[in-house]
Amino acid sequence: MRKLAFIAMSLVTFTSCNNAPKNSESKETAGQGKEEATPSIGGSKDEHGCLVAAGQTWSEIKQGCIQVFNVGLRLNPTEKEEGKAVISAFVVLSEDKSKLELFLPDDSKKTIILDKVENDIYQKDNYKYDAKKSALYVNNTIKYTGDVE
Repeated sequence: MRKLAFIAMSLVTFTSCNNAPKNSESKETAGQGKEEATPSIGGSKDEHGCLVAAGQTWSEIKQGCIQVFNVGLRLNPTEKEEGKAVISAFVVLSEDKSKLELFLPDDSKKTIILDKVENDIYQKDNYKYDAKKSALYVNNTIKYTGDVE
């Protein structure tokens, strides 16, 4: 009698373990079998594979994903509005310091590469950065400054 009870309990245990619900996120696609819809670890990525949720952005100068707030030099706006958050610009220098990448706080997601034109001066179009003063000029007006060390 004990053997029969043990066998019955074993069968119930083994069959109940296999009763897990099927994954509702898997899909059947025509001719392709099952395709799992699993989210990527770390959140969404941009077109370069940079993790947006981790604050990564693509750098042309570094040719990779960077956290500009850790790698770049912070430049704060010269005109600060009371009660509004300060949104900084950042600059990242190339290894040989012949170029500078400018990250502006607008929504364009595009960076601007400035070339070194003389000692500590980088320029392109209406943007000029003075590394000695840590100042960014836009249309010959200082718009952003950083801490000079």
